[in-house]
Amino acid sequence: MADGPRIVAELGRPETPQETADRKAAASAVYRSSQTFRNLIAALIVTVAVVAVIALGVPRGSLPDPEPVDVAASAARVQASLDHTVIVPAVPSTWRANSARMEGGMWRVVYAPNEGFVNVGQGFDVPEGWASAKLGNISPTGSVTIDGIEWDEYTISAASRTDGITYALSTDAGADAVLVYGKTNAADAAIAAEGVADQIRALREETR
Repeated sequence: MADGPRIVAELGRPETPQETADRKAAASAVYRSSQTFRNLIAALIVTVAVVAVIALGVPRGSLPDPEPVDVAASAARVQASLDHTVIVPAVPSTWRANSARMEGGMWRVVYAPNEGFVNVGQGFDVPEGWASAKLGNISPTGSVTIDGIEWDEYTISAASRTDGITYALSTDAGADAVLVYGKTNAADAAIAAEGVADQIRALREETR
């Protein structure tokens, strides 16, 4: 027996063709909406999974510190090439040497103490006033004696410079000059100065 028109309980009668079409259209709309929602959820899950994989693949922790520079070895190479005594500062083991090389005609060692930085430079056969010129043609603000060596002292306003240098010491070493300078304080500069005192005395003896 053939099926008759669908009787809708709410209507108590068969659906009209228009009502059937409307009901099917509404059902299709609901289905499409549910599919769109499912696709959105699936896309979010995939995105979260990709982010999690990337996050897990990124190495954790900070980069290791670079190997400290071998100041003595670098000084030996420079000394051999110049046939001239090159100073090797004696500083605390906690001070990291970041650089040790010839730069602008000067042997320069850069240290990183607990705060700031300290440069120890040696100019070879330099004229009078070399240290002041290296600091930007500024004059000493005083003098200080460290381990029997008298040094010109420079107290520098950080606001007046772009390189961060705030303090410096300079003295002659025979025909050479030694300059201790950096973004540092008098105490750390004095440590570096004391670490080259014996070598300064030796250089002075060489020129007598």
